[in-house]
Amino acid sequence: MNSEQLMLLCQRHHALLLSNNDEMVSIAVLDTPASQMMEALRFVTQKRIDIECWTKERMEKYQQTSSQAHLPITTPVSSAVDILNRTLQLALSQRASDIHIEPAGESWQIRLRIDGVLYPQPPLTAALATTLIARLKVLGELDIAERRLPQDGQFTVELTGSAVSFRIATLPCRGGEKIVLRLLHQVQQALELGALGMTDSQRMLFAEALYQPQGLLLVTGPTGSGKTVTLYSALQALNAQDVNICSVEDPVEIPLAGLNQTQINPRAGLTFQSVLRALLRQDPDIIMVGEIRDGETAEIAINAAQTGHLVLSTLHTNSTTETLIRLQQMGVARWMVSSALTLVVAQRLVRRLCIHCRKEGEMKAKLPKTVWPRELPHWQPVGCDRCYHGFYGRVALFEVLSVNSDIRQAIASGTSIEEIDLTARGTGMTTLFEHGCMAVEQGHTTLKEIVRVLGLPDGC
Repeated sequence: MNSEQLMLLCQRHHALLLSNNDEMVSIAVLDTPASQMMEALRFVTQKRIDIECWTKERMEKYQQTSSQAHLPITTPVSSAVDILNRTLQLALSQRASDIHIEPAGESWQIRLRIDGVLYPQPPLTAALATTLIARLKVLGELDIAERRLPQDGQFTVELTGSAVSFRIATLPCRGGEKIVLRLLHQVQQALELGALGMTDSQRMLFAEALYQPQGLLLVTGPTGSGKTVTLYSALQALNAQDVNICSVEDPVEIPLAGLNQTQINPRAGLTFQSVLRALLRQDPDIIMVGEIRDGETAEIAINAAQTGHLVLSTLHTNSTTETLIRLQQMGVARWMVSSALTLVVAQRLVRRLCIHCRKEGEMKAKLPKTVWPRELPHWQPVGCDRCYHGFYGRVALFEVLSVNSDIRQAIASGTSIEEIDLTARGTGMTTLFEHGCMAVEQGHTTLKEIVRVLGLPDGC
């Protein structure tokens, strides 16, 4: 961020930018610095921040003579286009996954989701926010006059010399419309099975299921848990000239050469079900369904898996065994689930500790022996100029359920989820929480972060 941009940020918080060099940013404030301003400064710059607390008289005297000082005088940026461009560029540079623009009383709040956590930005006036929302609706080809109903769309803009796509979703709420932008095509890692972060045994089970000629593989977890990268890594591993890989997605998040990718368009009647039926007439070997949302889609996918196709898809469930119940709740018969399902992967993302500033405390964390047998190190996210609040990026946690003959029989006979879970763990399945404890031992994350994302397991 250059001096002009820093000056604009300071103006919003009634502060003065005194100097900005390669190592340090110096700022003057009245009385004590506002926490919101400090949060914004730490977000936009990785330099050391020096704050001077001035009196009102000194501030006024400085402003009167600033035209003759070494700092240039700039006018405040009030254009919604400028604000939008700066916000999108900031989100891209800080690796944000989502941008939230929401009414907050007399002003509007912008927040960026970075590594799964929301961080506030300087607020906007209501008038500027209204113009900004109109601009976003035009970009997303939404109805500007419609403020009573949710809308969604997509747009692409050029940032830092490359095209970046965003998904836009509006929602009427108290005080106005809330807008959420999701950055698409922002894959920071190689699409390889070895880069996912699975244990050796988990990766072996995953690869074995992938190279079966038919069957249904499901990747489960909440929104933003990394399911898309796992699916595309699997497709990339299977991508070859001698197979026909087709996908139906909403939207196409990562374009891959060698794949026939179709994006649904419900307004035109192009739904998951209609595209999936059409794909079955395209002589496919491998089919990827972006998400199984209803019983009809589930049945078509399972029928395809039973008739010589390898089918990959996602579901929103909390664990591997809960997936079995969700499919039955959608109206899929137990025998169909047991005959088609070959593997279920549940996953989560937790913030990764910065290797440059992490610090191990003297105390150890103790969990019940039934949950984790060993003491865990107490890592502290210190924070430095190379990370954000002690974290940089995220690490994936996995739970892989291989549907062997015992599990298949248990599903068909209607065995309870608890018993299936015990059977799976008896065969060596690593749970999400156990994989999280492994990550803590290896210094990748903290126990507090594991509990924040997963909660405490039964027995704690």
